[in-house]
Amino acid sequence: MSASNASGTDAAAEAPVRTFPDRLKAAVVAPVRAMQLRYLPLLMVYFAYGALGLVGIAESFWIKQALNMTPADLAALGVWLTLPWTIKMVFGQIVDSVALFGSQRRIYVFLGASLVAAGLLILAGAAGDWFPAYSLDALYVAAKLAIVIGIVLQDVVADAMSTEVVDREKPDGTPRPKKDVERELAMVQVLGRLALSFGIFAVAGLSGLLAKVYSYQTVFLLGLFVPAISVTGALLVRLQKVPSKPIDWRILGGGFAFGAVVAGLGLGGVPYSQELVFVVSMVVVIAMLARVTGDLSADARRKILYAAIIIFVFRSTPLVGEGYTWFTIDELGFDEAFYGTLAQISAGLAMAGTWLLADTITRRPIANVLLILTVLYAALSLPAIGLAYRVDLWTQEMFGFGARTIALINTAAESPFAQLSMIPMLTLVAIHAPAGRRATWFALMASLMNLALVAGQLQTKYLNWIFEVNRGEYADIPMLVVTAVLIAFVVPMTAILLFGRRAT
Repeated sequence: MSASNASGTDAAAEAPVRTFPDRLKAAVVAPVRAMQLRYLPLLMVYFAYGALGLVGIAESFWIKQALNMTPADLAALGVWLTLPWTIKMVFGQIVDSVALFGSQRRIYVFLGASLVAAGLLILAGAAGDWFPAYSLDALYVAAKLAIVIGIVLQDVVADAMSTEVVDREKPDGTPRPKKDVERELAMVQVLGRLALSFGIFAVAGLSGLLAKVYSYQTVFLLGLFVPAISVTGALLVRLQKVPSKPIDWRILGGGFAFGAVVAGLGLGGVPYSQELVFVVSMVVVIAMLARVTGDLSADARRKILYAAIIIFVFRSTPLVGEGYTWFTIDELGFDEAFYGTLAQISAGLAMAGTWLLADTITRRPIANVLLILTVLYAALSLPAIGLAYRVDLWTQEMFGFGARTIALINTAAESPFAQLSMIPMLTLVAIHAPAGRRATWFALMASLMNLALVAGQLQTKYLNWIFEVNRGEYADIPMLVVTAVLIAFVVPMTAILLFGRRAT
């Protein structure tokens, strides 16, 4: 596409759209118009991240059957497993500054894929009793840690590459208009979320079917095809040449020190270690963000600050935890195949939402986007509350449909619409991050956003302490679900009302 045609397309996209059919057509067409063949290898890395859900249902059912962990234990483990995401600045700094075998991008995707493959092999070995000398709980923790670190490493590289597939110059060497570059950067972020969502969608139903038909060991081994996809994408991707920058030892050293503190607290059995790690993490990440954004204008810093606050609050709300899944298995009779159906519907809705709303989200204020998502989540959570109170028994008697039909409606609430909330934030970072420091910028902002998930996991743990649930013990499920849904509505709405107008 020529530069003149690109400008014309942008102008047309930004023209007022008056009718609903026109708006729908613009929403559907925008990602298609934005797609370019050179983005495909990068999108394969994001796709692989989503496709790792192939083993998700087998993992959930295997945990319930084979491990000794309670829902509260699993929520606490989730805190530790989220923490590698909060030290992405270490990975980002290394990727920006340290070339391995002459590579600052591909080699790190290969390394991350190797860790994911190792974690899947450990899971398969645990399910197949390959390691009788080790406890299943310990093997599960080791496998999940390897997988998480591998995913984090690949994600850091993919975020950096998402800015480096966008040309800053025309074929004749003259700079492209700033507005065109920023628009393309935004749409690459959208395409990345779509690729991730499509990865989830592509394997969702299959994950339930495989878990139903094959042994859990076999499903974990089949998952090895997923890291092969990201490796293939890394081999094919074409990037801008970006000079490596010297290591910023304040960022890297601070990240390693933080990692050492986390490891010490985790292994030392210190009381309230997770809470201490969270506080230390917030201090470190905010300090590093203040440093890397120091050269921005006051207006740009203000936009990023208030956008970060409301997205952080939105992402920091608690989940119900694994106890609700066990309740649906034991009390409602949901099996692996039905969970695959639910996952397929959820993934399809998430992908459709990302596709249809992507163009609007890149143009609208962040507060408006999060307001819609918060209200939508609360409304779509009502069927879950109904199931917790066994409304399905009444609907079955009165109307002839029961728990499975209600769950099909409820699954829309489980769709990962949180992906949408990250697009404006990623776009701001993509626009302002300087060449040679993009991986670090993305990593730091992602660290902050993932600390929000840590906060949510901590709240999930607390809720499961207050409303105690275990295998076969589900009396507290109703109050657990109601409390989680109320928090997920009230807290983000408060943040949006307080800071929304300033996060434009």
